[in-house]
Amino acid sequence: MTTPSDDAARRPQIPLLLGTVFLVYLGQMTLNPIIAPLSREVGLAEWQIGVTISVAALMIVVTSQFWGRRSQSWGRKPVLVSVLALATLTMAGFAWVASLGISGALAGPALFALFVLLRGVGFGSAVAAVAPTAQAYIADVTTDEATRVKGMAGIGAVQGIAMVAGAVLGGALSVLGLLSPLIVVPILLALGLVAVVCVLRRESRAELIERPARVRPFDTRVWPFLLAGFGMFTALGFIQVITGFIVQDRLGLDARTTGLVTGGALLAAGLGMVVSQAVIVPRSRWTPPTLLRVGSGIALIGFVALIPDLGAVPLFLAILLIGAGLGLAMPGYTAGPSLLMHRDEQGGLAGLIGATNGLTFVIAPTAGTALYGLAPALPIAIGAGIMLVVAVFVWVHPRFRAMTRVPQSSSPR
Repeated sequence: MTTPSDDAARRPQIPLLLGTVFLVYLGQMTLNPIIAPLSREVGLAEWQIGVTISVAALMIVVTSQFWGRRSQSWGRKPVLVSVLALATLTMAGFAWVASLGISGALAGPALFALFVLLRGVGFGSAVAAVAPTAQAYIADVTTDEATRVKGMAGIGAVQGIAMVAGAVLGGALSVLGLLSPLIVVPILLALGLVAVVCVLRRESRAELIERPARVRPFDTRVWPFLLAGFGMFTALGFIQVITGFIVQDRLGLDARTTGLVTGGALLAAGLGMVVSQAVIVPRSRWTPPTLLRVGSGIALIGFVALIPDLGAVPLFLAILLIGAGLGLAMPGYTAGPSLLMHRDEQGGLAGLIGATNGLTFVIAPTAGTALYGLAPALPIAIGAGIMLVVAVFVWVHPRFRAMTRVPQSSSPR
């Protein structure tokens, strides 16, 4: 006979995992509205901020599969405690270094190196663990396609909500000064750390997998999804870091106003993503290939609309469409291959997806900021071209056609 306490001990803690993802991404997104004006305030060139973001992405590539498998062998709690502590410390250090840069006490190569070390290496390594840990956990506790897609959409939805909240928070705080958002970020991360330490259960030894399988990127069950995801996030990477520059230069704004308006633009993207993943995905019950096809098409329209300088309203609408399209496509990209994998492969798959996402941001932000200096519309046009290739690929490749009707089971046995 089971007791209420037994039931509680076995109940999946998906909301807590999603809450942790939210806080980490909220911290990250709170920086986005002020990263462009901050770079100019401390005397760094656009390409140096691009390199900083690219280094963070490189750390995600290098460490994601490690963290995904460790979440199955060590357990979710030890992994999340470790990385949240690292994220809190590095972002507190980043805020301090930025304050020295703004005051003029630190400048040049030393400032750039510390930006790369703290925001790039340290925070990038920590962020790499969070989404794969949540994805592997959801794949572990869901038993059919609909619940799996809904759970993976939940991860995307909280990331979208974090984008909305981060855009609002970062933009609003930037009015008080560019340091204000930087001070708030480590506080948010510390809150996540406390929640995980105090509430998240630790798995029993029987629930852990001693040797989780490594998933190869060219596995035929996986690579078409990875290629589609790589294309989508590469296209996004070309415009994400330069959004602040686009807003400032097209609308002729000063540094503080740029932070506020960029927050509004990112808010539009986040709203599109949240509506897609929290409302459309659960109600549509579309298969992963359908989500990829519809989503990539909508995102493509947004990229094309962003190329010309048509003023503030079309700019915001284009970014809204990009967020909505990617919000639809992302659950198809993450849930699709997980339905084809065994339980001991889920951690490796989640890490591989995280690494693929990170790989797109190794090159794209640096390339996007460098190309923006040559011609402001060029990185947007390249992003649109990449999204067009993705939209065609998910329609024609046999893997997506074969999955139009996926058997309602958790994974192959």
